[in-house]
Amino acid sequence: MNQAALSLLWQATQETLLMVGAATVLAVLGGLPLGILLAVTGPGGILEKGWLNRTLGAVVNLGRSVPFIILMVAIIPFTRRIVGTSIGTTAAIVPLTVAAIPFLARLVEGALKEVDPGVIEAAESMGTALLQIIYKVLLPEALPALVLAITVTAVNLVGYSAMAGAIGGGGLGDLAIRYGYQRFRGDIMLQTIAILVLLVQGMQMLGDRIAQKLYHRE
Repeated sequence: MNQAALSLLWQATQETLLMVGAATVLAVLGGLPLGILLAVTGPGGILEKGWLNRTLGAVVNLGRSVPFIILMVAIIPFTRRIVGTSIGTTAAIVPLTVAAIPFLARLVEGALKEVDPGVIEAAESMGTALLQIIYKVLLPEALPALVLAITVTAVNLVGYSAMAGAIGGGGLGDLAIRYGYQRFRGDIMLQTIAILVLLVQGMQMLGDRIAQKLYHRE
């Protein structure tokens, strides 16, 4: 592999890491509160509100039902308004985040619903306030599962970021299309695939290890 190809791969890898990292952080900021709301307002939740839960659930389901490649095109005007452009690495972060928030919200909801109801009832019997139950009982008890949920989201974002290359999103997907496919560079195509596989494996192993340590700590 020549120096130019190495430089392209390194730059594309950095762009992918930037997209995935930024989108994951933003997804946590949006998806975690949304997932908490879904969990606490659902049937049997500590703040059961059927109408709110159904409304939020419908919005989340709508966001999850749109294929990512279609979502990217559909929200181009929104992306331009947010970052001033619809192409490039920074622009790709917007649809990545929009796609990841409802995905993570459902995973967070599932993780919180797995918390032992007895622990919550004990907190309620002691007169613990709603917010304290959420932040001192629900979230700590579900922390290992939440780490795994964030890991799954980040892994999915790696795949989404590769698709973003189809419309000029930058990163490894863009490199694979422009050089591997359009210029018939099979070597670059294989190398981008190998890097994507390594990224996914590395993220999954890291998330699993952190979650395992949290389980043992409990």
